[in-house]
Amino acid sequence: MRESGLPQVARRRSAGYSLAYPDQVTPASLSDDDAAARARAWRDAAHAAVCDVLEPWSHGTVVRATSRPSYWAFNVVRVEEDPAMSVEELADFADQALAGLEHRCIDFDLVGAAEPLRAGFEAKGWKAERLVWMRHEAPLPPGPEIVVEEVPYDAVDNLRVAWGLEDFPGLDQGDYPAHAREISLGRGAQVLAVREDRAPVAFAQLERYGGAAEITHVYVHPEYRGAGRGTAMTRAAVEAAGDVRDLWITADDEDRPKELYARLGFRPAWVTMEFLRPP
Repeated sequence: MRESGLPQVARRRSAGYSLAYPDQVTPASLSDDDAAARARAWRDAAHAAVCDVLEPWSHGTVVRATSRPSYWAFNVVRVEEDPAMSVEELADFADQALAGLEHRCIDFDLVGAAEPLRAGFEAKGWKAERLVWMRHEAPLPPGPEIVVEEVPYDAVDNLRVAWGLEDFPGLDQGDYPAHAREISLGRGAQVLAVREDRAPVAFAQLERYGGAAEITHVYVHPEYRGAGRGTAMTRAAVEAAGDVRDLWITADDEDRPKELYARLGFRPAWVTMEFLRPP
């Protein structure tokens, strides 16, 4: 097994950096047919723009946004090849690489390398999630006649809180909402919502840069599910994205939303695995 320690020389920026995305996120050399590589390039561009620390290690990259420690997706150990390491070795390395943070997060680019480790991480109390990156490739079918409107970012704050409590009951979100707001608005976030009695009960969020876009959020309050609002929100976000070269959405590869996205023209491009130990 190769040495897994951090190198002495790493790429760092001042913590006072500003969000800066390249005009072309996906290299022109990547074929439209190489959807997995295009998805990876989109993910990497977000990390490069937001994170002030990008440290190569033997099997990938450690990325950190030191001024936003509670934003887990930007403070993570990326595993970009099969590391041939045990659960204990990877957990120990994450402790070193993410020292000072309350959480631990390890993202595997190769789901086949992660699956044999899944039971071991879950036995240690980590959460495991297979994420499928999907690219929009087919026309939208007819959908429900539900009114969707664009709203300010802060208009759906109650839904964001409800979503967080659904996923992590009892967890104090700390500074995460403020960090997420700053980063999302820096990516040109467009928020769409469905209202009932003038209050938003469902929302979708679209973020774009570098000639591509991602539907980063689709959420329907539990009391209003099952009536087509999720379909309406996703359709509206696809239409709002317009003529972008790549339009992405991610979903739990072992849950139902990916089936909805498939009906709306999204196709699987890349499957990853996230191991997360929340605070």
